[in-house]
Amino acid sequence: MAPLVSVIVLTKDEEKNLPHLLKSLEGLDHELFVVDSGSSDRTVEIARAAGATVVFHPFENYAAQRNWSLENLPITTPWILCLDADERLTPELVGEIRRLFEGEDPAEAGFMLRKRTVFMGRWLRWGGQYPSWHLRLFRTGMGRWENRLYDQHFVVDGPVGRLRHDYIDVLTDNLTRWVERHNRWASLEAAELASSAGGSGEVDAKLFGSPIERKRWLRYKFYRNAPLFVRPFMLFVLDCLLRLGFLDGKPGLVFHVLQRFWFRFLVDAKLYELRLQEAKRAPS
Repeated sequence: MAPLVSVIVLTKDEEKNLPHLLKSLEGLDHELFVVDSGSSDRTVEIARAAGATVVFHPFENYAAQRNWSLENLPITTPWILCLDADERLTPELVGEIRRLFEGEDPAEAGFMLRKRTVFMGRWLRWGGQYPSWHLRLFRTGMGRWENRLYDQHFVVDGPVGRLRHDYIDVLTDNLTRWVERHNRWASLEAAELASSAGGSGEVDAKLFGSPIERKRWLRYKFYRNAPLFVRPFMLFVLDCLLRLGFLDGKPGLVFHVLQRFWFRFLVDAKLYELRLQEAKRAPS
């Protein structure tokens, strides 16, 4: 029988991560597409050796790259699973997806997967990091990526279910690369906040909606309305202290200082800089 799911992976210089992702797909009958944006290492060689269809497309941002992939890859399967190179499926999740396809055709248009975040070799169980839900598996032609510069999610046309087992997100192989990425992402989010324009086809912000919708509601209703530079402190206290992030030891402390405080403070600093620049350009 022909595979029922196509796995799409975006890459650039992922020779360290890609083999782990490919190994985690064992047991899942699938077609594999790798969309590369100019790797200078062995990423493409590794992908082709695994039987992947490799295509090249210049990287603009994640939303543009993912939506280009959905619109232009020669996908013939009824389902699509989108993953990053630093993610892995657990054997339990592979089995659950197989059973999903072996049974009657589900009524759902897409499924949220439960993410297990690993940082500096540690599974982050506290501080609101687990479980974290992300919509990654959906029917072909029914999913799209939010048109946002940062913090994007997939949205689908139709009902959404949840799978019970985890996939793993290994956040970084070294802190230098992590800081470089988050510096870029901070610039993107600050630019989006400064424009005061939401993206198209966004996840709805609902207090009593899905985990993704509830998280978006809290971000829009509370975090964005909190004072600039104060809100990173509030977020750090909430997640690291009140939600017990410190129980994940030194990796948990490093994560919450960098992700929940430093990164959010950097976003605010860049947003403040943009507002100062705009004020200088404004006519007197």
